[in-house]
Amino acid sequence: MKDVRADAVPVPMVGRPQGALADYVALTKPRLNLLVVATSAAGYYLGASSVAFVPMAEAVAGTALVAAGAAVLNQVYERDTDALMRRTRMRPLPDGRIGTAEARVFGIGLGGAGLVVLAMGANALAALLAAITLVTYLIVYTPMKRRSTAATLVGAVPGALPPLIGWAAAHGSVSIGGWTLFAIVFLWQIPHFMAIAWMCRDDYGKAGFPMLPVIEPDGRRTGRQAVAYAACLVPVSLVPTFVGVSGSIYFWIALLLGAALLALSIRFARSRNERSARALFFGSIVYLPLIWAAMILNHR
Repeated sequence: MKDVRADAVPVPMVGRPQGALADYVALTKPRLNLLVVATSAAGYYLGASSVAFVPMAEAVAGTALVAAGAAVLNQVYERDTDALMRRTRMRPLPDGRIGTAEARVFGIGLGGAGLVVLAMGANALAALLAAITLVTYLIVYTPMKRRSTAATLVGAVPGALPPLIGWAAAHGSVSIGGWTLFAIVFLWQIPHFMAIAWMCRDDYGKAGFPMLPVIEPDGRRTGRQAVAYAACLVPVSLVPTFVGVSGSIYFWIALLLGAALLALSIRFARSRNERSARALFFGSIVYLPLIWAAMILNHR
């Protein structure tokens, strides 16, 4: 897509490299990637018998590169629908600031580099899990978003794999502790995303994404799913205590946080308005770092 503004108004050369760099950084979705860095680092720490900084940094960096590559390639695929939505239309690709071919090469390079870093700096299992993340996110989830509401559940799989990658990189295997970390993030994503889907339902409708709040405007199923997965999260979040990952202090903190998130989900399901959706959204954002911090600080 050609940027007609570049032809209409001369742009000083001194300002262009910085702008281009910022656009390439934006393609990697740095705020979302921060979550990947945090959860993969937590998974590594919790799965390691002793933590060495360099191997941990390599595992986290490799996971972050794979996630960044997936984000870029996802935007390449969705550049047309991104142009239709108010919250995404100014991204570098739909706005024409970066070309599709350049973005594709950039995304493939990031993803490939991440797999190499994981294979050489961690182990083959971590690299395999990262490859599964790429395939699930780009080949299954991204096309499925335009066809089915089930895409939300499918998309939660690659979203929950970073802590498992970190665990595998440190532990050398995928055990019940690693799967528990995966399950916590998987379940957490559903009430979190249901709140987002409700708040952005008009945008999703314009782009033709069949999200639950779009195809069922009354929001009853949206609310029920938020409650169901928040309810499942409460007992699952307690499992780290029983499998020796964390201690009893974590148990009570996780129980309190889970009950609070469930209460926000129930409130949203009952009222189904912007205020309750926003409260659930921000509550879910607070929940995740707190539960990880409790798990790490009370690690056995």
